[in-house]
Amino acid sequence: MDAASLSSDGYDADFLGVPVPLPSPASGAPIRKLPYTHFSVNLDPLRGLASATGVNIDGDQLVDVGRGNDWHLDSRIPEQEQTGEAVYARNDLDRGHLVRRRDPVWGDGATASQANYDTFAFTNAAPQAAGFNQSKELWLGLEDHVLEYARTNRNRISVFTAPVLGDDDPVYRGVGIPQLFWKIAAWATSVDGAAVLRAAGFVLDQRPQLADIDLDEARAQALANGAPPPLGPFRTFQVPIVDIAELTGLDLRVLSDADALAPADAAAQGSEPHARWVELLDTLALRL
Repeated sequence: MDAASLSSDGYDADFLGVPVPLPSPASGAPIRKLPYTHFSVNLDPLRGLASATGVNIDGDQLVDVGRGNDWHLDSRIPEQEQTGEAVYARNDLDRGHLVRRRDPVWGDGATASQANYDTFAFTNAAPQAAGFNQSKELWLGLEDHVLEYARTNRNRISVFTAPVLGDDDPVYRGVGIPQLFWKIAAWATSVDGAAVLRAAGFVLDQRPQLADIDLDEARAQALANGAPPPLGPFRTFQVPIVDIAELTGLDLRVLSDADALAPADAAAQGSEPHARWVELLDTLALRL
């Protein structure tokens, strides 16, 4: 298989019956638009990481396919625009799937197999703390929970995920290591026979021990002691989608207009930064 030979049109903006465009920079900054099977990646060529991914999930057609581990560069774009294996070698960084491996794996056997392979493109990865990526904690289960919530509405959702590409991300082996990740789940519900969009936004914070850490220095010290460089724990929040737009510089107007977080919650009192973010300790705290 070769990502360069794909015939897929990638993410389908009309998948939910309500138009939902793939998030793009509001400033018109350059991106590489890369279609894969049932998902697309908007790649920031300067950072070598995705600024947005979008996947269509049809829960009624999901297929079990062997995982594999065929991480590969995308031959359609220059190698220097991609964050490849070098940043992940001999440390405590994982190649974290942005579009989850199983989410686009639906349809007939050949399509599902291609989708599985496509998720292992390095353009669909970002450096993540090993404990975060390998766990089955709340962050990785959000799609499942929202998919179950949407089950009565054709069992379809679209999910958008990417790192927040901050100017202050610590640089390690020439790559800015994201400190935050964002995710938005969108689904359609029926109101008086018409499809109405709903959406929920989330942010994962892995800054707690990344702040003020020079990863290059940390790596040198860790290797001297025979240990990988330190990375922090993580917390997950449900947040107003307008806050994700502010963090990322993406045009999220369609999704923010459909935000399930109640206006009263989104306008939480106080001027403290992120005062309106709701920390999630389990799915019972989700507001859908």
